Amino acid sequence: MNKPIIFCDFDGTITNTDNIIAIMKKFAPAGWEKIKDQVLSQEIPIQEGVGKMFSLLPSDWKGDITDYIVKHAEIREGFKEFVAFTKEQGIPLYIVSGGIDFFVEPLLEGLIAKEQIYCNQSDFSNERIEILWPHTCDAKCTNECGCCKPSLIRKLSNQDDFKIVIGDSITDLQAAKLADKVFARDFLIEKCEELGIEHSPFYSFFDVIGILKKEIVAHA
Repeated sequence: MNKPIIFCDFDGTITNTDNIIAIMKKFAPAGWEKIKDQVLSQEIPIQEGVGKMFSLLPSDWKGDITDYIVKHAEIREGFKEFVAFTKEQGIPLYIVSGGIDFFVEPLLEGLIAKEQIYCNQSDFSNERIEILWPHTCDAKCTNECGCCKPSLIRKLSNQDDFKIVIGDSITDLQAAKLADKVFARDFLIEKCEELGIEHSPFYSFFDVIGILKKEIVAHA
């Protein structure tokens, strides 16, 4: 088997819940749900939707929002062991996230090195929160993804690598189409079933470790 490389989503995958949705439920005024629904139905691009949702929030709420997420977000069972497993097996692991640096990085501190994390960034210098997009789409993608997971897969892996994608939502769908192996939860399962993309459902990262041991390590 060719060399495995893992691209793992953050919100709703590494964490038990989607942190952007949790922030909006707690802090955003009415109107954010319509934007979320437009993103999920692919009516508007992810970049546009996430930018619009965060522009509803004042920048001076940064401390309260960050504190809330760091206190309430839960890391999915088995993730710490999963990270240890990838190191032990020498499998490169990248976190590719449509989440934002001000909560992704604190939640992964001590678990994942900063250079393995690719996510959106934030600017709190104006009245409203502005999202910055350091990992936008390359020439092969026109979906306005925000943090473009297919573009990052093309940038960080070789053509013959065995690409493993782990995710849960619409933001992971295009990445799943490029993968040799997909681990899916929640909305991504529905989309994979709808489009006939082969996938393994998972609940905890112990499930992922078990399948990787059987399908990847055993054939290495």
